[in-house]
This record gives sequence, C-alpha cells and structure tokens, in this order.
Amino acid sequence: MLGVYDILVTAGQKTLQRVSNNTFSSPNLHLRCREIGFTDISPIADLLTRGFPKRTHEFWLRALNRLTEHDVPPGFPRYGYMLECNGGPVGVILLICSSIEIGGENRIRCNVSSWYVEPAYRVYGAILVSHALKHQPATYFNLTPGRWTVPILEAQGYIRYCKGRFVSFPALSMRSWGARITAVGPETRPDEDLPSSELDLLLKHAALGCISITCSLAKRRHPFVFSPRRETRLTSFAYLVYCRQMEDFVQFAGPLGRFLASRGILSVVVDANGPIKGLVGWYSSGAPKYFKGSNPPRLGDIAYSERVLFDV
Repeated sequence: MLGVYDILVTAGQKTLQRVSNNTFSSPNLHLRCREIGFTDISPIADLLTRGFPKRTHEFWLRALNRLTEHDVPPGFPRYGYMLECNGGPVGVILLICSSIEIGGENRIRCNVSSWYVEPAYRVYGAILVSHALKHQPATYFNLTPGRWTVPILEAQGYIRYCKGRFVSFPALSMRSWGARITAVGPETRPDEDLPSSELDLLLKHAALGCISITCSLAKRRHPFVFSPRRETRLTSFAYLVYCRQMEDFVQFAGPLGRFLASRGILSVVVDANGPIKGLVGWYSSGAPKYFKGSNPPRLGDIAYSERVLFDV
C-alpha cells in the first residue's frame, strides 16, 4: 500500500510532488489529505451522497452531526479524513473512534466507515487509508464491507472475525424464568454488578434510540443493548449491539425476547460464526466483519459503531 510520505504519482502528463507531509501539487493540481472539521460537514455530506446514492443528504448530515456529539479519545479524529483537491473534497473516509473499558483497561476502537473517492482521484485513495490506519494502538474494524472491498481489506492486513449472522426468536426460549428485565434510565445506579463505565455505555446508547436494559437474576444485573429496526410496516426486529458475552444472551433469551415482543419486536439478529446452541432461529453466512489490531472484537459487542450512530 502506498504511504502518504512516499507517494509520487502522475496527473495526466504532469508529476504530482510532495510539498509537505500531507500535501501534493503540480502546476494544475493541489492535493492534500487532512482531518475533517466541523465546517466541512456540508460539503462532505454532498460528497457522500454522490458516493452512496441510496443514502440521502439528510442521512449523512444526521450521521455527521452524531459524530459531532460523540466522545472521541484525545488525539483521534472526530469525523475521519478527507482528500481535498484545489480546495474542495474529492475523497472521504469516516472513522468512529471510541474508548471502551474492557477488563478494567481502556482500549481504543475505530469503526472504519463510508470510504469513497471520486472516480478521477481514486489513484490517490491510498492516501486516505494511510492516514486512517496510522493511529496506534487502536483496533480498527469494518462491519459492512462491500464485496469488492474485501480483497483490499485483506491486503491491508484485516482479518475476518465474523462470518455471518443468526436470526433468533428469543421469546421461544424457555430458560431463565424468574429473571427481571428493567429499562435503563437516569434513575439507574452503578454498583459492583454494573460499573459506571458500563452504565454510561447503556445510557448513551439509549439516548441514540437503542433499547438499553438489564436482566436481573440472583441479585446480579446483566446489561444488554438492542438497536430496533423496522423490516416492513408490520414487522420489526432488533440487532444485538452489546452484551458482556454471547452466553448471557443465550441464557436470558426467554425473558429478553418476551420483553422485546411486548414492544413489537419478535426477532433479534446476532453476529455469529455458525448456529448458536440454545437459540431458536437460523444461521446464514455472508455479511462478514473484519478487524485489524491487537484486540479482536468479540461477538455481541458493536457498541458505538455505525450500526448505532448511523442507523445502518
């Protein structure tokens, strides 16, 4: 992969030369890669609308505004990076950077999303990737790669960690009778069974439209986050966004499913590498997910991802 510090390409018959770490120029072309700033939101939304015509301009404005409000670790970009030519954006890669407490340690995760470069400038697309992947020791993950991008991801060192998904009908499970489901809200208090960092995750996802709940059994609370989705006007499903471990969802599938069913949600989609024992439903391959870094994501945790912030 070409790096931003050593790239030397041609624009037509003219040589594009590096004049700084982030800037390249020729007599007729001035190209640079930089962080996206707040004042870039509108033109970046225009560019993304051209790149992803199935998404509206309003969709991208909403997504970028959510990134404006998202808590970003120090030293990481709020929105991602843009490729700028003669003062206007011609390429973009969005990053959702978050600090997650795992096992008592804060770890940085970056969800790589919405990579697009105008056709005339795609030879320079490696510059965007080079900038996006420069942050260490962050773990990068891609939840919705297009089929044509998979060879590119693998060439960049990404590893597949999820092969497909399991569509479950948790209300049909008969386990864990007696468990109590409670919606998380401002009155919820942290304790040994629900640390403040995890409660903060639940509250922030609830504010983004997710269903954040705890399932209590034997005086211990187990947290869950679901992102509701509407399949048709008459049917809805939810995506499992967060649980401590997949075994928790299997154990409490019955009470969780009946709680969701009372709100019109009959099925829950779960990231999986095969059929899940103890759940009623079916597994389908496809929709793979990839990561790059030292801390592989675990199944059952896509908190602060594009699934939530962008509603995809």
